[in-house]
Amino acid sequence: MPKYLVTGAAGFIASKVCEFLLDEGNEVVGIDNMDPAYDLRLKRWRLSRLLPRRGFTFFEESICNLQALECILNNHANIQAIINLAAKAGVRDSVIDPWAYYDTNLTGTLNLLELCRRHGIKKFILASTSSIYGQDAPYPTPEEAESSYPLQPYAASKKAAETLSYSYHYLYGTDISVVRYFTVYGPAGRPGMSMFRFTKWISEGEEVQVFGDGSQTRGFTYIDDIARGTIAALKPLGYEIINLGGHESISINHLIAKMEKAIGKPAKVRNYPPHPADMPASWADISKARRLLGWEPYVGLDEGIQHLVDWYRQEHAWASQVDIE
Repeated sequence: MPKYLVTGAAGFIASKVCEFLLDEGNEVVGIDNMDPAYDLRLKRWRLSRLLPRRGFTFFEESICNLQALECILNNHANIQAIINLAAKAGVRDSVIDPWAYYDTNLTGTLNLLELCRRHGIKKFILASTSSIYGQDAPYPTPEEAESSYPLQPYAASKKAAETLSYSYHYLYGTDISVVRYFTVYGPAGRPGMSMFRFTKWISEGEEVQVFGDGSQTRGFTYIDDIARGTIAALKPLGYEIINLGGHESISINHLIAKMEKAIGKPAKVRNYPPHPADMPASWADISKARRLLGWEPYVGLDEGIQHLVDWYRQEHAWASQVDIE
């Protein structure tokens, strides 16, 4: 059966990719350094659902440790592709500690590209971000939009990883798909993202913090759709950059209204000054994903929000204690 190496395997997106690959009968070698950048209860919960699965092998290791990665690959031959979903994520935190973002997002990517070259692995997927489009992108945003002026070190590190990946495609013929994700949400998501925060704050009757006046917009994409799109990008494509994003763009104020309805409680909103690292809008043009991958999102925003709220209620005993700062 096909075997894939998935980095960041205890992360939000990667754990779902692992789940879907295993569902299809593949073997998965998962790597995650269990970075405590956010509450580890979330990573442990995701990982607990993968560890019992047949065909799943896990290593707690960093993609910045090339020697350790070499050891793993030497003991796991016939890897069909490396799916690099390990990353330091979050635009605001990258302003505080940009070095950590470059270590993981750039050096880690270089190590994995070198593994592809040394071990003859033909396919590499790099997770990137809509944040690289910067401030003046057209909406919806196509892949050809200007991306040379990222607003934060996080986005800059991802742009650097994209260009590094192209050099390995050019020099060594590695088949590379870069998937640019647009605001992913769903059960067990990252606690720093608005969907998780709003769910917890509204459910617990806490203050709902909104930076700016709430008119900023996002094209939210449900986790299952993102995982499907990532797996679809395993097909041979040469070198392609592909947006994966949601059906629609919605303002933060409108989102909060939808979440109030799903949760059945009013939000206690308090507005704060806008954060300079935040983008005013984000919405994907996914025509390329439709054409190359036959992909488009299936899960609508109302349905996805309800899945998230249902999960939070089911896991309330511990999810309500997750640190979201």
